[in-house]
Amino acid sequence: MHELCASFPGAWPDNPWDHEHPVFKVGPGERGKIFAFLAADKVGVKAGATREVADEWLDRYPDDVTVMAYIGRSGWNDLALAGAIPDDELVEAVEESYRLVVSRLPKRDRPAGWEG
Repeated sequence: MHELCASFPGAWPDNPWDHEHPVFKVGPGERGKIFAFLAADKVGVKAGATREVADEWLDRYPDDVTVMAYIGRSGWNDLALAGAIPDDELVEAVEESYRLVVSRLPKRDRPAGWEG
């Protein structure tokens, strides 16, 4: 998952809370925004523009998706990496999270090479 997150234009790892695993951000320095929270067994993503859209993940994979603490109301979910969610859907979820986050950045902060 680390390699996938690092492959997006303008993506970079950060460890603002000194956790074992990084978050991935896009955008310059302090204005960078998180698009993925990595953990050993899950990835946190912006799963939808609204909580209602993100809830579709809960409906499809109730044993492998949880609403993220604190930011879940804004459409963020944790997706299990070794559960029923197919790898291609995990990749699509991270790609969609990146797209949603970049699309909300001011145009001056969007990375070169991003096609929205």
